[in-house]
Amino acid sequence: MNRNFFKAHPWHGIQIGDQMPELVTAFIEIVPTDTVKYEIDKQTGYLKIDRPQKFSNIVPALYGFLPQTYCAEGIAELARKYSGKDILQGDGDPLDICVLSERAITHGDILCQAIPIGGIRMIDKGEADDKIIAVLKDDPIYGKWRDISDAPKDIVQRLRHYFWTYKMLPGETSSLAVDIDDVYGREVAHEVIRQSREDYRKNFG
Repeated sequence: MNRNFFKAHPWHGIQIGDQMPELVTAFIEIVPTDTVKYEIDKQTGYLKIDRPQKFSNIVPALYGFLPQTYCAEGIAELARKYSGKDILQGDGDPLDICVLSERAITHGDILCQAIPIGGIRMIDKGEADDKIIAVLKDDPIYGKWRDISDAPKDIVQRLRHYFWTYKMLPGETSSLAVDIDDVYGREVAHEVIRQSREDYRKNFG
């Protein structure tokens, strides 16, 4: 009975799911209607305000992370292997995920079941910062997709453009901090998820 009085920490206290990497539990921090960027406070597990969104671009999907994952040396090594670039380390955060849904979901701080179909290999200031792309389980429109090749190119481009520009200052034409190296399919996404789980195990047990 006492366990019901305590909230599980979204990063450490929630399971990613026993069918991962084919089906994962995602914790959603931000939805497309948010004009404020929220993120998990790593110590308390509560959502906190990171910053107001300064520009007009909005995240084009549900955005959050995969519980009990971590982007450390293993993720950096994987990014070096596929990109051939000098990547210093992982970004030191749980693995990010974008979940596509046809339904309007109005707020974050929720869990959802998602099917990974691909990902974006993003390098942010020399650090590996992959973004897994997934679809909401049982979504009537997107839920049948199983690989990034099933998604229309415009949707993929929208995701790429968001992450390439979300740190730009007004008047800039390119982002010096962010390198969108590649968009990859389901098999590589599964590899990234497994490696982020291994990085978590090595760092947190």
